[in-house]
Amino acid sequence: MNDLVTALGAGGSVFAVELRPPRAELADHEGMDAWIDTYHGVRRLTRQGTYVFLTDSAVGSQEEDNLRHLITNLGTDVPRERIVPFLTTKHPLDYCLSYAERAAQNGFPALVVLGGDKRLGAPRSLAHGWQLRELLRAHVPGIHMGGWANPNADAEQQVGFLAAASFHAEFYLTQIVSHHAVAPVARFLDVAARRNLKLPGVFGVFFYRSANARTLHELKDFLPVPIEGLTREFGGGASAEDVCARTIRALMEAGARHFYISNLPAARAQAVLGSILDRVGVAT
Repeated sequence: MNDLVTALGAGGSVFAVELRPPRAELADHEGMDAWIDTYHGVRRLTRQGTYVFLTDSAVGSQEEDNLRHLITNLGTDVPRERIVPFLTTKHPLDYCLSYAERAAQNGFPALVVLGGDKRLGAPRSLAHGWQLRELLRAHVPGIHMGGWANPNADAEQQVGFLAAASFHAEFYLTQIVSHHAVAPVARFLDVAARRNLKLPGVFGVFFYRSANARTLHELKDFLPVPIEGLTREFGGGASAEDVCARTIRALMEAGARHFYISNLPAARAQAVLGSILDRVGVAT
């Protein structure tokens, strides 16, 4: 069974799912219910060949220790090769080093290692994600790592970060992008091709469940949200799966090959992903 890094280099497209662990402040019964949904989602996704990213305090609020729950509750029948936990620098450094050790010891071959949101939540223990990846490269040399890029920012600068020897990663994930603003992604990919960047990228696609104005405006605090375009699409009768598929198709036409879909409902993630990919026109 291929790990993520092997799959990214195999020639085909990779379609992954990003799940968010329950918030740490949930009451015991609420947290348990949320984790049950997460476990079931991870089991179904990984057993059917889908790679799963599991976030770490993704939007500033403290989330449960994703790795501890995975190790304790997933059992031995779930393929660790298809699970990639996130680790941010928003923890004490000793915790970060121990986290990578635990991941390697328990069969997780890769981590996504990021700085984390500067505006919300705990402060970073290191200023940048690459600094933590540099430490982990020496501390746990066998583990693969992913970094971060933002195609909506200056393309030359972003590709320069990825191409630098100090990036210390085998792949990267991107900020959420959309078919309503595909031009920056095309520029980013053009610069990457011109500079002969070999590092594979996994492009972020958000599963917008509706055009609820309050929800979309709240999301704008964390990611670029094309509110007007989404409102038109949903108002014209498009389903959430239609909208998500349109983004993936537009990104593929621009030259992107690998994708992770964020905000899928954990309990139905595999079924919803299958519906999206049917609309894209790719085999699942």
